[in-house]
Parts: sequence; C-alpha cells; structure tokens
Amino acid sequence: MKLISFAIPCYNSQDYMRKCIESILPGGEDVEILIIDDGSTDDTAKIADEYQAKYPTICRAIHQENGGHGEAVNTGIRNASGLYFKVVDSDDWVDEDAYRKVREKLQELVDAGTPVDMLLTNYVYEKLCENHQRRMIYHHMLPENEIFGWDGLKRVIKGNVILMHSVTYRTEMLRESGLILPKHTFYVDNLFVFEPLPYVKTMYYLDVDYYRYLIGRDGQSVAEQTMIRRIDQQLAVNYRMVDYFCAHDSEIQNPMLRKYMLSYLEMITVVSSSLGYVSKDPVIFHQIHELWKYIKEKNPGVYRRLRYGIFGFSMNIPGKFGRGVARKSYHLAQRFMGFN
Repeated sequence: MKLISFAIPCYNSQDYMRKCIESILPGGEDVEILIIDDGSTDDTAKIADEYQAKYPTICRAIHQENGGHGEAVNTGIRNASGLYFKVVDSDDWVDEDAYRKVREKLQELVDAGTPVDMLLTNYVYEKLCENHQRRMIYHHMLPENEIFGWDGLKRVIKGNVILMHSVTYRTEMLRESGLILPKHTFYVDNLFVFEPLPYVKTMYYLDVDYYRYLIGRDGQSVAEQTMIRRIDQQLAVNYRMVDYFCAHDSEIQNPMLRKYMLSYLEMITVVSSSLGYVSKDPVIFHQIHELWKYIKEKNPGVYRRLRYGIFGFSMNIPGKFGRGVARKSYHLAQRFMGFN
C-alpha cells in the first residue's frame, strides 16, 4: 500500500501543473499522484498522460467530464490507494524539505501502530502580486510532537481555522465520514475540512511549512471581486455547513470539538456577510439577511452563538463605529481565509 495518495484537481492547468507534480515526485514509490483532468480544453490531459507514461507506478491520469473542484476531489477519494490522502491544487506545490519530514513522520506513526486520523501542518501564502510570503502556523493552538485528541487542543483561537492546505487525512476515515462534495461549486475546500471533523479522533501537528498556496493569479476563485460574483456558491457552502452542524449538533459530545466547529462556522458566515458588506449590492444584502434568518429558524442557539460571537457581532453594530469594526473583521477574515 502507498503511504500517501495525492489528488491534483486540474482544469486548464497546462501553465502551472508541472511545478505541482514535480514537487510531489520526490516521494517516489511511497506515494501515488492522481492527476485529475476535470474536462480541460487545453493541454492538461496531454500533460497528465505524459506523467503517467513516464512514472507509471507513481502517477495516474484520470480524465472526467467537467464537474468542478469538488467532483475532482471526490474522484481522488474514490481512487486513492494510499493510507493517507492529500489534496494539492494544480497551481500550488509542496516544500521539499517539509515533504520529506511529513513522509518520515507518517511512516513512523504507521510503524508504531498508531496511524492518526489527521496530520496537520503549516502552509505559506505565496502572494504573487506582492512578491512576499506569509506563514500560517498552528503552534499557538495545537500541541507539537505528540498524538492528541480534541481535548488536547491548547485553545480555540478566533480566525485560526484549519484549511484544506493544512490537512492530510487518513483515507479510510475520510471515506467513513461519507463526504461527497457538490459538483460545479467553488469554496468546497471548507466542506472538505469541516464535515469529517467529528470522525477525527487522533491528530498530530508537525510544525513545518509544507503547503505552498499561490495567491494573486488572474481569475483565481479567492480574489475578492470573483468571490462577490460567485456569492451564490459561497452561500451554498455556508448553508450546507449550517445544515451539517445543526444535524449533528446533538452527536458532538466533545466540548472542544463543538467549540472549534462553531468557531469555523462563525468565520465562514462572517466571510459571507463581509462580502455582502463590501459589495454594496442590495440584492446581496438581502441574500445575507436571508442566511442569518435561516440560521435563526434552524437553530436559535447556534444563531446566538454565531451572531453574537466576536466576528458575528461585528457585522451587527450600527453607525460609523460599527462599519469600522466590520471592516476590521473583514480584513481579519481575509488574512486567515486567504481571499484577496
């Protein structure tokens, strides 16, 4: 069995996918690289086939009709043969030294008979337009160099959410969670992290800058104006997260897990609200109002927790002072959630 399966969702990625694949190849026979061509119309499929022909025991090209990022990840999960599963977007890459340490640590845990459900690592925003980096780290929230459960979290820090870039899941646990991401929807990486969390029992945090996340490419889905244009998809993810948490609330027995999931949901809801605030579009204002109304009707307790938490409250303060607080929350959300 392979140690790690990497899924690389590719859509018209001919200009940058080679860098991504080449960064993973040093894993050799310990890894498999699933290059998922999601109905591309450029040379993506050709490049995927090229790597499969050159590295037949490591790379596998999978071609499918266009289903969006979520469906490409679903395909990766279905086809993965590795003990662990990691998504790396085709315009991102992994750091060579950190990658080696990740493989060594996962193998050590497996050899000791203690494979964890989730490995957490740092990631780095590579800001293309500003030509600088920003490290996103977790040592203030997570214990280092030990196996821990939810009770082992040092604290839940507002805004310091775990993103797809920082997560490597045990493949079978991910499948047991029943996660199936929606087709033709952006921002599903939040669902990829959020929904499996109740199934995660053991974790390990390795304080290395593993994932390199490119920010600033033209047309990128996390560009602010692009997110405003796609607010319907952001809201679709937000609604699904609300529904998921409310459906499973009574089953989430661990207080720290519940606190963390609520904090994550609060941040996503504030991102949605912030985009409405920035857009100055009355139609989007109404959509955001309907979101909050839905949450209140769905679960008044969750509504109060989100609406009157630090971030949620900042979206509900009238006047000039309120606008200033909302802007600060918006910029904090930008910093941690990676939209620009």
